Amino acid sequence: MLKKISLGAALSWAGVILYLCLIKISELPEIKISYIDKYIHVFFYFVFSVLWFYALRFYFKKERRAKLLGIVFFMALIFGIAIELFQTYFTTYRTGDITDVYANTGGVLVAILCICFLDKNDFLSKI
Repeated sequence: MLKKISLGAALSWAGVILYLCLIKISELPEIKISYIDKYIHVFFYFVFSVLWFYALRFYFKKERRAKLLGIVFFMALIFGIAIELFQTYFTTYRTGDITDVYANTGGVLVAILCICFLDKNDFLSKI
């Protein structure tokens, strides 16, 4: 049951990111905080990475944590770059931005650090 829920959550979150990154900005409420879009990218990819790590962990229980984290890192990187390319080449109202890819990567790296810390301290098994 948790296996399907974790995969569904990871796929749903990826869909949310894809949708929000491809809609017209004018459809979103305006927030007057410097670099808010970069913080949002960090948050999106932090959650993306955590959800995918635990989803993959359910499906590949015998794999080492480092391998799963590597897979998640490259999944997130490719997904983020693909979205930036979609914004550039498939929309007329959005443009790709390399700094968004950097923010995405930052979110992934923070997630990896948190996962390593939580796993090292066996925190999640105590919940």
